[in-house]
Order: sequence, then structure tokens, then C-alpha cells
Amino acid sequence: MKSSVLQSVPAGVQDPSSVVADSADAPSPAGQNTTIWWCIGVLAALGALGMSPILIALWEIWTDDPLKSIGMLIVPASILLTLRVWRQTGWELRGTWWGFVPAAVALCMSGFRHGFTWTAIVGPFYYNLLSPKVALYLFGSGIVLLFGGFRVWRRAWFPLALLLCSQPIPYFALIHGDLPLQNISAHIARSFAAAIGFPPSNKELLRLMFTPDFGMFIAPGCDGVRGALTLGYIGLVTGYLKRVSIFRWISYVCGGVFLGYLFNLIRLCALVLYYRMSLGHPKLEHFAKWADYIMGGCLFLIASLLFVWVVSREEELRSESTGMSREPGELSASGRRLFYWRAAALAIPVLLFLVPGINALRTHRRSFAAKVREGIITRAQLDSLMPKQLGSYTLNRAWQETVNGRIEVESGAYTGRSPDEATLGAWLPSRSHNMHVSWMARGLDPVLRRDRTFVTAQGRPVEFDTAFYSDGIVDSIAGNVFCSPFECRASPIISPSHLAMWFTPDPPDFDSPGKRAVPLFFWIERPHTADPAIHEELTAEARQFLAGVDFGDFSRQFQ
Repeated sequence: MKSSVLQSVPAGVQDPSSVVADSADAPSPAGQNTTIWWCIGVLAALGALGMSPILIALWEIWTDDPLKSIGMLIVPASILLTLRVWRQTGWELRGTWWGFVPAAVALCMSGFRHGFTWTAIVGPFYYNLLSPKVALYLFGSGIVLLFGGFRVWRRAWFPLALLLCSQPIPYFALIHGDLPLQNISAHIARSFAAAIGFPPSNKELLRLMFTPDFGMFIAPGCDGVRGALTLGYIGLVTGYLKRVSIFRWISYVCGGVFLGYLFNLIRLCALVLYYRMSLGHPKLEHFAKWADYIMGGCLFLIASLLFVWVVSREEELRSESTGMSREPGELSASGRRLFYWRAAALAIPVLLFLVPGINALRTHRRSFAAKVREGIITRAQLDSLMPKQLGSYTLNRAWQETVNGRIEVESGAYTGRSPDEATLGAWLPSRSHNMHVSWMARGLDPVLRRDRTFVTAQGRPVEFDTAFYSDGIVDSIAGNVFCSPFECRASPIISPSHLAMWFTPDPPDFDSPGKRAVPLFFWIERPHTADPAIHEELTAEARQFLAGVDFGDFSRQFQ
């Protein structure tokens, strides 16, 4: 009977038993998608390895300053939010060949980062159009476009744009925002001290507020920008997740920034009260550093909870998945073939830049800055790198300066026939740095800043970015230059203009041992005077000092 039934199947209709047999042999959609996603994951991981020079540059930025450390949280947040959007579109795989272009460009930007720079200037602001964050954004966009397609890329616009915030605060914001806020914060702290009958003219207060006897400072640097920046980013992400209107979104960000600054001012005033109570109590004085951490941490927690409470009273999170399938669909045979062709195309530049990426990791590990950071090069060894004699100038002492617990500057003080003291120093981390920025962060304003050429040892002319400083106690001249064992270049001074673009081939290489450019500086000071000829006298003293310095040989010590 069974045989007759099978034999009665009409012509043109597939035998059910053959369908079962074929389906047993064919790979399942889940298995196919697993292979596809493994392929995407491996390519993305290898691509990230090829992007090592960019990621190393970002890591240096994040670990250089606590203000910028939030960037290391922004990148994983961007990845998770992008995957969230992709999941909400049903893990859509409608990739386009256009994604190959930004991914390949990002790898080229990483591999040839020492070949050129491109800077856009808009009024007082300037932007590096080939900065690490741009390369990271292009790579992320390329992966999404190449495999997910335009629809996924459009829906993931915000998570991908977060990659542009991997350098969380731009340079112009530090100069035009952070420094003025430091002055405001210090002024408010002093005013509060005066209001409670503890005026800043009190010598004990000055000792506590502006020397490290208590292990901390209330002065420039305590402007609360870290807390404000963190709450601002929390507001930015929260507004996106809640899909609020643009005006409410802006209010979330502004409200978070405002709360951060407000609670920091409360912290400063609380520290003034703590100073007042601590006078004459050594145990409280020694506990001041932890008191700062505890008060700051508690106030930041209160500000965060207050912000979350206000936001939670708004409308509930809207569902973004309406009408979207969360189950991955099956690709057709032609779609799978096209996917593998695109994966193979991306694999070519990924593999090309894989070796340079691995070499960049190895070089970073063996760099001079890494050896200093790991204690392979000791403080005594650093001091021994300072020349003992520079022309008629003799080394008196050498020392290091630390930033956030890391040794970043090696300096030496020299004296010659004049009573003026001359300082020569080197910036140790493997990245660009202009010492004028550091001095401005300390509240010193440069005057007559411009490039000046001085004749150094062996009659070699070197151009410096120089400026004069005066704090009412000393007058000084300072200069900054980037030097390798082969050449010296003045650190650029970007003059504000309405709109301009600079394309610079062969910029200084701050990474490659043996030929890297080392940011060097000099500083000559003398007691303050109202003599109008002070600038000419300091310039003459600088000429005399620099005539004995071989900057190429000096930079060779820090390779």
C-alpha cells in the first residue's frame, strides 16, 4: 500500500522523502549565519590589529590625562550600541561595496600616519581631519556598510558618531573652556574662604591651598570639567536611548554639564571648610587627600543619581524594534557568494596592514616612554642623560616632573657667567607636545609669541616657537622645538583665520625609535623688573645659552 501511494505522486511534484533527505544534508540557516558572523568577527579583529597605530595613539591620549580617560569607555559603548541597532534590524546582511572604501581609507590612515597631516582652521579653532578618531569612525562605518548595508548604517548613525568622541574633548575646548573655568573655580574658592572669615591672605591658607602639604590643590585644575564631561556624555547617550526631541536632548546634555560644575563648586567650598577645620590637626592634614576623594566621589554619585532621577520622570523608553524582526534571516546562495567576495576584498588591505600593526605594538612596547613607565629606565638614569656642560654653562641639578603619576618631563638647570638660570628639558612620552600649553595651564600667559631662529652648537640654526612670560616675580623667555637626531622643527603656531586648510607632508614622527622627534624646550628666567629692555636682554641670554646646545645629539639620548 505504501509503495502505491509513493508511486501515485503526480509528475512535476517533488517527492517528500527527497525533500527530507536534501534538508538533512544541507546546512541550516543558523549554521550558515554562524559562519558568516564568525567571518565578520575575525575580519573586524584583524582589522583592529591593523589599526594598532591608531589605537595606540588613542590609548596614549586616554592615559595621558584623567580628563580624556572617558574615551576608553566611549569606544566599547559605541560598539555595543551599534550591535544593539544591528540586532533590532534582524541582523540584516544587505551589505554594499561602498563600505570597502572607508574601511580601506582608515587602514591607510593608520599605516601611513607619518606621511601627512591635514588641518582645517575655522576662526580660533582648528581640527585635524586625519586624527585617530576620524580613522576609527571610518573603519567602523566601513564594516557596517560592507556587511550590514545602508539601512543598518543609517540607524546606527549615533553609535558610530560616538567614535568621533573617542578623543572626548578637543584641544580648543581645553584652551577656550577649561583654562577660563579653572580661574573661575579658584576665584570662587577664594571668595568662599573670605566669606567664612578665612581670607586667602592668611599664610596658613596659602600653604594649604597652593602647596602639596595636604596632598592636593585647590587652584587651577579643580574646575570640575571631568565630572561635567562625564555627566554630559551620560545625558548624550540617555537622550539617544529615550529617542527624545532634539531640544530635550540638548537639555539633557546641558543639564548634565551644569550639574557636574555645580557639584564641583560645592566640593571646592567643602574642601575650604575642611582646610579650616584641619589647621593645627596633623592627622586631619594627612587625611586631606582621601577627604578630597571621598567628598568628590560622594558628590558625583549624588549628582549622577539626581540626574538619573530627573530623566526617569520623563516618558518611558520607546521601543525601537516595532515592526522589526530580531531573528536573523537566511541569505540566498547568491547573497552568500556576494558576502564572501566582499569579505575577501576587505581581507586584502587588512592583511597588508597586519604586519605594520603588529610592528607598531612591538615598537610601542619597546619605546623610551614605555621603559620609563615600567621603571626599566630609572630616575637616576634619566638625570644622567642631561649634558654636564653646554658651552660655558654647567649643570647644577636635574629632576623629573610627573603628570598623573607618570614621569613625563626631564629637566636640567644650568648656570654660566651670568646669574640667570637656564633650563633645558625634554618631553618623554612618544607623542607631540608643546610646552607652551603646559605653561598656559599653570596660569602663565605668553606674550610676543612667535618663531625665532637661534644659532646652536656647531653653527646650526634652529627655529623655535618662543614667547616671554612674567608672573610679577620672574621674567622669562621660553622656546619649544621638535628635534630628531637628524633635524629640528619649530612646533607649529596656528594663527587664527576665518577659514583655511593646511596639508603637511612628512610631519614629525614621534613614535619610531632611533629617529623619533622629541619635544624639547628651554627656559631662562631672571627676577622681575620694569625695565623695558628686559625682552632684548633675555633674548641675548638665550642666544648665549643655546649656542652651546647640540639639539640633535640631545634628542638622541631619548630615543
